[in-house]
Amino acid sequence: MSKLTTPHGNGSLNPLLAPEEERKSVLKRAERLRRVPMSSREVSDLLMLAMGAYTPLTGFMGAADWRGCCTDMKTADGLFWPIPITLSCESDLADGITVGDEVALVDAAGTIFGTLEVAEKYVIDRAFECSHVYRTTDVAHAGVEKVMRQGTVNLAGPVIALNEGQYAKTYPGLYYRPAETRALFQDQGWTTVAAFQTRNPMHRSHEYLAKIAVEICDGLLIHQVLGALKPGDVPAAVRVASIDALVANYFVPGTVVQAGYPIEMRYAGPREALLHAVFRQNFGCSHLVVGRDHAGLGDFYGPLDAHHIFNEIDKGSMEIQPLKIDITFHCYRCGGMATGRTCPHGEEDRLNISGTRLREMFANGEQIPMEYSRSEVLDVLRAYYDDVE
Repeated sequence: MSKLTTPHGNGSLNPLLAPEEERKSVLKRAERLRRVPMSSREVSDLLMLAMGAYTPLTGFMGAADWRGCCTDMKTADGLFWPIPITLSCESDLADGITVGDEVALVDAAGTIFGTLEVAEKYVIDRAFECSHVYRTTDVAHAGVEKVMRQGTVNLAGPVIALNEGQYAKTYPGLYYRPAETRALFQDQGWTTVAAFQTRNPMHRSHEYLAKIAVEICDGLLIHQVLGALKPGDVPAAVRVASIDALVANYFVPGTVVQAGYPIEMRYAGPREALLHAVFRQNFGCSHLVVGRDHAGLGDFYGPLDAHHIFNEIDKGSMEIQPLKIDITFHCYRCGGMATGRTCPHGEEDRLNISGTRLREMFANGEQIPMEYSRSEVLDVLRAYYDDVE
């Protein structure tokens, strides 16, 4: 009997990937269906549904669930869900689709990723969604811009996934589905596991957060975004190599599991922190590390807004708990990493560490202080930036 957190909602994982022995016949049927193209974000959401990360969802959301997620962070039947998971298409394509039809879901290259049984067609207010989920309608926000240019009609209904994309092949030692991370944790004898979300290479602040989590929980899941990022972010393969170097040299063996997952970042700040918590519970985690500006973008959110939103949701919304950690920095007078809760010294004694500043230093050819990042990590990143130049 597992002592890990139970999957969200009904307590059982709900992966939507068709069994391997059925895929060939379903694919043959799908090849004759009307095709609905998906954006890269929608493909990533289908992959999350396929692996069971979005348990207990059965497909793309209808109008009532969409509105409930936007306004109250709940679906129509009361399930806590902080960001709507929807599929859009252009109106001319939607005009030829009838409720009850089955359609094939394809990526930009025309590859069939699954099928959807159309239960509903509806039009949304895109500005309404953005103002609730992203707290802004400014298209300078990457997540808002994607919503504002999506198709005018949403299609809803249950899906059957047929394709897991390139991730399982590209990252064979990293791509773990929720059932697989749960098995890994049980093999390690862990009952409490903290998830550390990252879309960037890990600098010293990240390392500090991760090690606090290791002190509190049985183990740590370093969970990396493998889906599409915004321009300027470090590619997944480079990030993986840099984190490999960090874990190999600076973490105790048997305390860390590295994994990657196929989501595309929305940069929705506080709401995305809640979504990260929900699906980390499905992966078997008991805690989510929530640091400075979790899943944020520029100045759209306050540095601790993702902390505060966990205080605003109903008790029992989910089983997983946030591990809130204040803004971290290197303090020269303390002689090491610290936070505002542990360091009494002023800004003049602090070196604030961020991935954005690290990228700037590489781009400008600046000398990078040892307090910023481990030398083994810098070696990996330096080779990448040298190639980019």
